[in-house]
Amino acid sequence: MDLFILSVSGGLGAIVRYLVGNIIMEKYPDPPIPMAMLSVNILGALGLGLFYGAYFRYIPMDAYDNLWFLALGIGFFGAFTTFSTFSMEALELFRKKSYQRLVWYVAISLLGSIVMFSVGYGLGLWI
Repeated sequence: MDLFILSVSGGLGAIVRYLVGNIIMEKYPDPPIPMAMLSVNILGALGLGLFYGAYFRYIPMDAYDNLWFLALGIGFFGAFTTFSTFSMEALELFRKKSYQRLVWYVAISLLGSIVMFSVGYGLGLWI
């Protein structure tokens, strides 16, 4: 049953990532940094933080047996966000010698995700 829930929620997260990414790429067809994955990762961090704050009220390190964590934390948000695509896009900026864009992309991605997770977590606690 756990694998079924993980598969469905992960599939939904991947579909939403694809749709959101396409919308952003249509709106910004030639961005200076990869806006689609940057936006998806920051939105995912916000959503995961909101979930943690609202549902758990703390950040559990042993939540793998929790059905909601499996479905939302690992499944949906795990598939919605993507560190592998972030890494590939960062390496591509490096390969193109776009060092300034690379630094901005990495900094905004990492700091933005941490900040937005914190904002989401705080909002979740407030709800």
